[in-house]
Amino acid sequence: MEESFVLPIERLEPLKGWGGAVGAAAYVYRPSTGGQLKEVFATARATGRTITLRGAGRSYGDASLGRENIVIELTRMNRILDWDPVSGIITCEPGVTIEQVWRYVIEDGYWPPVVSGTMYPTLGGVLGMNIHGKNNFVAGPIGEHVCAFTFLAASGEELSVGRETDPDLFYSMIGSFGMFGVFTSIKMKMKKVYSGDLDVKVYTSDNLHGLFKIYEERIPESDYLVGWIDAFASGDKLGRAVVHQANYLKPGVDPTPKQSLRAAHQDLPDTLFGFIPKSIMWIFLRPFTNNVGFKLVNWAKFWSSKISPKKQMRQAHAAFAFLLDYVPNWKKSYGKGGLIQFQSFIPKESAEEAFRAQFTVCQSVNMPPYLAVFKRHRPDKFLMTHAVDGFSLALDFKVTRKNRAKLWKLTERLNQITLDAGGRFYMAKDATLTREAFRQYLGEETLAKFAALKKRFDPDNVLVSELSKRLL
Repeated sequence: MEESFVLPIERLEPLKGWGGAVGAAAYVYRPSTGGQLKEVFATARATGRTITLRGAGRSYGDASLGRENIVIELTRMNRILDWDPVSGIITCEPGVTIEQVWRYVIEDGYWPPVVSGTMYPTLGGVLGMNIHGKNNFVAGPIGEHVCAFTFLAASGEELSVGRETDPDLFYSMIGSFGMFGVFTSIKMKMKKVYSGDLDVKVYTSDNLHGLFKIYEERIPESDYLVGWIDAFASGDKLGRAVVHQANYLKPGVDPTPKQSLRAAHQDLPDTLFGFIPKSIMWIFLRPFTNNVGFKLVNWAKFWSSKISPKKQMRQAHAAFAFLLDYVPNWKKSYGKGGLIQFQSFIPKESAEEAFRAQFTVCQSVNMPPYLAVFKRHRPDKFLMTHAVDGFSLALDFKVTRKNRAKLWKLTERLNQITLDAGGRFYMAKDATLTREAFRQYLGEETLAKFAALKKRFDPDNVLVSELSKRLL
């Protein structure tokens, strides 16, 4: 009898967060139907195991990891259930990816309203984290474009939740990082577009203050705006940056919209310079993945943009949006230790000072981030929101066995700078946040409401992740 309560060893798999710096073995189940999904919950209760929800595993840290317990990976629940090209409303299962969505709707003249820097996350995952894009200051997070969803709570309760009919549940469940239950279907409004291309303009700034001025000037005229910062520059050059502004083309501007709206027009090239396979590019990047190499890479990127006469161009939506997909497996260049990303969201009044302090601290301990990305944000109504009326700064750090402890200590200092500035954090990227910092930025009122919802929808605390154990 005891045997029936033992999970099958063949389901035990090693899993990692997308950054590769944290991992945990788990019993992985990949249901393809709602019935199979319920069976996995029943298995968890029968075996006394907890469950962690996982989409495509694109969260940088430990949000989709559950050590020696059950992980439900939803990638097989990947059917598009309905599409209305008149209204632009699509209904999908949670395992459908951003790539599936854009490929399905593009030829009808639509594009997903909010996308991440990669096209491979699942919709269930992006709703669980309520992702933002390079257009957050205009469009808000992905949750603002959801019309309704169905939801299987850990308690077994099944709900249909609408933005208008159940606003409290709607704004609480989206962004709850898999702690209440599973999105089983998602109805979402797409963005109408009149071309497969965007108008892109390039600006450069010699320092951090100039970067903020560019944003102040360009925000009113932009559909998208993203900044890359040279994190190695110091002194009066600290925060020097390249900014890309992108705008949708208005009706009639594109002379051949039927051609540019084809899915093939959006495909990223497989080669570099027309002959080097991108699949092996990470190998050539690896010798540069150190402080000396990336200082050179950052210097070259800034100056190539500054002196280039090409300051305006047409670029396909996918080419502009999915920069992280340009070089497949680029994260392998970081080595076995992987990488972590520290992303902070700071109100506009204190953002420049806080980001200056973050760069200064990183340089003072000789641990500059190899990639730094800057965005503008607006507040939203979601319970567990990371958003502010201000800016975010995402910093990528290489992790090694030698620097790991020192790097975690550095992020504690970056946490404090963020909290002192009234800032917030983002669970999709986090791997190092402490429980104290988590409570401080969310506040007791928000955490009490979250706890009440957890008790209602998951009274037995079935849904647990390595992230939730660390923070809750």
